Amino acid sequence: MKDSGVVYTATGATKVTTPEPGMRRQVLAYSPHLMLVRHNFEKGWSGARHSHPHHQMVYVVHGHIRFEAEGKSWELRSGDSVVVDGDVAHQASALEDSEVLDIFTPYREDYA
Repeated sequence: MKDSGVVYTATGATKVTTPEPGMRRQVLAYSPHLMLVRHNFEKGWSGARHSHPHHQMVYVVHGHIRFEAEGKSWELRSGDSVVVDGDVAHQASALEDSEVLDIFTPYREDYA
């Protein structure tokens, strides 16, 4: 990670982890200000309701997920996106095998 300038990260340059059954995570490019993360969810995966201080943008590359926050629920499909402010409790689940890109600001130290 660099404090300034350009950070290039090739797809194969970072490891893929399995933080929980049904989810694969790959941290892509990041700096202290932004982090790009690829998540692949297997159909049936359901994440725990959680919050974090980071602002988060979610973009569905392909698939179909349910996203819940603030007592509301949205079904997101390829091309859909959502922005979540920091400290807002939220949860996602996969209705189909799905690929999602998450952008966090600032970067997530727990993922780095």
